[in-house]
Amino acid sequence: MNIVLAIDSFKSCLTTVEAEVAAAEGAKQTVKDANVTAVPMSDGGDGMLEVFAHALHAKLVEVDVHDALMRSVRAKYAVTSDETAIIEAAQACGIALISPEERDAEHATSFGVGELINAAWYRGCRRFIVGLGGSATSDCGMGMLSALDTAISMESEPLDIVLASDVKNPLYGKNGAAFVYAMQKGATAEQVERLDMKARQFATESAKLLGRDLSMAQGAGAAGGLGYAFMQYLGAKMQSGAELLLRLTGFDTILQTADYVITGEGNADSQTLMGKLPSVILRHAKAAEVSIWLIAGSISDRERLLAAGFDRAESINPPNISLSEAMHPKTAKRNISTTVCRLLREEMVRMQNR
Repeated sequence: MNIVLAIDSFKSCLTTVEAEVAAAEGAKQTVKDANVTAVPMSDGGDGMLEVFAHALHAKLVEVDVHDALMRSVRAKYAVTSDETAIIEAAQACGIALISPEERDAEHATSFGVGELINAAWYRGCRRFIVGLGGSATSDCGMGMLSALDTAISMESEPLDIVLASDVKNPLYGKNGAAFVYAMQKGATAEQVERLDMKARQFATESAKLLGRDLSMAQGAGAAGGLGYAFMQYLGAKMQSGAELLLRLTGFDTILQTADYVITGEGNADSQTLMGKLPSVILRHAKAAEVSIWLIAGSISDRERLLAAGFDRAESINPPNISLSEAMHPKTAKRNISTTVCRLLREEMVRMQNR
């Protein structure tokens, strides 16, 4: 029995690696000779550095940069054997680095991301994979641009930058960076209006300066407009973070010998089908005609999930468990293992009764 694990992180609970280790233990308990292949997952958001570095066998490097409030912070990036730099924006300007009471979307800066680019450039990197999730900023990437060394801006050949993100929002407007994301970064309603206007002005000025306008491009609003700055000023290309990772790991090749794929996330509902990582895994599994099971901390809209193509959609948690208990890492690991055990036992019984 060949089982492929492609499980997203359970936010604020388990990393993708932790979730997959627990699932693998459950599979091995039930099917002793099962061949389990774990493929750590990321859509370009929080934790992408660890996942992409693992997938590409990259070396981690530590540097001193500034966080979104311009405080000194130790950050990491990774370098592959062909000197491609893997950068997670949240390592520098991440919202996880700032306490809720400190969040200040109107003044937070992406300056530290530019410092990470500088560090990798001086190391010899000219190709970059940049994950844009989890930022505390809404500065349209102006901080990042201001931090770039003049040597980079004067580079005769453009940098090769791929942005890993599944955010499709434009830079400004009702679906833009400020209106959709700034409040969760600490902005008031009045500040959201000002941030949106600032983004419009920056886009107008940038279009006049460069003769092109990418403010409405898909993903321009990612990471508070950081996606826009990378595309508009540095020629970066936006890609689905999940699709990029699957391509880099040869996921479709792995599926050729798979009997089952187990994917998952913290909370699965109809939103899962709108481009979230399990839906990307679903698409690839269906193309390969492989059975796919979805596990999650909570399951809503199960019938829609099944109708979309998931063969099983199961919550790992028993009824009436408290949220605090369910979110405890030890509990979550145990429940993932138990759920995978149960699903495999049920599948073996079903096969015997065919």
